[in-house]
Amino acid sequence: MITTFDNETKAVITDYLRQAKTIAVVGLSDREDATSFMVAKALQDDGYQIIPVNPRLAGQEILGEKVYASIKDVPVHIDIVDVFRRSEFLPDVARDFIKTDADVFWAQLGLKSDEAARILQEHDRNKIVMDMCIKVAYAYSGLRDEK
Repeated sequence: MITTFDNETKAVITDYLRQAKTIAVVGLSDREDATSFMVAKALQDDGYQIIPVNPRLAGQEILGEKVYASIKDVPVHIDIVDVFRRSEFLPDVARDFIKTDADVFWAQLGLKSDEAARILQEHDRNKIVMDMCIKVAYAYSGLRDEK
């Protein structure tokens, strides 16, 4: 059992981003001034398919994509689940994550939960990134130059 979660190396995280095509953004806001919106828009502009997840806005559209209530409702494979929910909600998102075939659990900058990491690892879901902005990681990955 882990006591403190640590991220993988930059190379491993870059590989997660390189392999990904679809990113479900949990907690995506429809407000253009919200960090979640700006990050999702930047990722979409860089070629990723964004899947909005927000129970309050389910059925509507954000960034031209249908909003789902839960990652469990998304009908396509999710490569990365990018979470914009407070740290105390990460274990709940992790429990939903293990009920999907999603590949990478990613908690945004400032978000971390050893309990969520434990839940994921107990189910052999070991591709986990926490307390890191996916937009910043992408910017520093060099992947933009590969496109």
